[in-house]
Amino acid sequence: MAFRQALQLAACGLAGGSAAVLFSAVAVGKPRGGGDADARATEPLTWTGASRPGPGVWDSNWDRREPLSLVNLKKRNVESGEEELASRLDHYKAKATRHIFLIRHSQYHVDGSLEKDRTLTPLGREQAELTGLRLASLGLKFNKIVHSSMTRAVETTDIISKHLPGVSRVSTDLLREGAPIEPDPPVSHWKPEAVYYEDGARIEAAFRNYIHRADAKQEEDSYEIFICHANVIRYIVCRSGYSPAPVVPVCHHVSCHDDNELNLWTETKPQLNASLYKSCHGYGDSSQQ
Repeated sequence: MAFRQALQLAACGLAGGSAAVLFSAVAVGKPRGGGDADARATEPLTWTGASRPGPGVWDSNWDRREPLSLVNLKKRNVESGEEELASRLDHYKAKATRHIFLIRHSQYHVDGSLEKDRTLTPLGREQAELTGLRLASLGLKFNKIVHSSMTRAVETTDIISKHLPGVSRVSTDLLREGAPIEPDPPVSHWKPEAVYYEDGARIEAAFRNYIHRADAKQEEDSYEIFICHANVIRYIVCRSGYSPAPVVPVCHHVSCHDDNELNLWTETKPQLNASLYKSCHGYGDSSQQ
């Protein structure tokens, strides 16, 4: 399925409530065999500013952190040749795994006239409490929480943070809710094209900033929580799976619940060939199962 089609379909799903995701994918720098590789090829989105790989071509430099792209080949010493290049490439290889938890904010009052009035409902506060307990029960050493600056995401973060003492918090406008692409089939409420153009670029910027393999200097695995919104999470899942690097999602477990947290646990894992391994661990793995 083409990225645009997948994103348009995803934009129509999951209204008001929450769920959770388990997602696996591999990126390697060579064509991937399979019957429907061609079907994922589509036109580039105008605001991405990046050219698409050809049909069936695996973009190993999807996050622009492929070691070879970080080496200035113009300064290569022709005498030392391949040994020097291999050493320099090894210097830029990722050694650790980033575990990324994407969590949708809890249920909120949708009738608030202003964004600041769209606070969590009593059920939403209970959802956040249960999600915090679920995260704490994993026994992981979380490195940080990055959250949307919107009220419902801030309140969800406040409650979850109580169960994860000592974990630093970072607020960002990049993760705010938006409409990255016009839904197909159309929804009842109309938006001008400029909204999709602006929101799409911002949410793409969030993807580029936060969804990537570990830096080569990172020695230990990291566990990072991102608390944001349904469209942002949909976009990240589809963007990871279809464009511009076609990463094929493999769902091991699916269990959706209305009015439940939308959680996505992914990991970006280095392999011996410095390619990216991404794994989505659970859709529906939430506090109310």
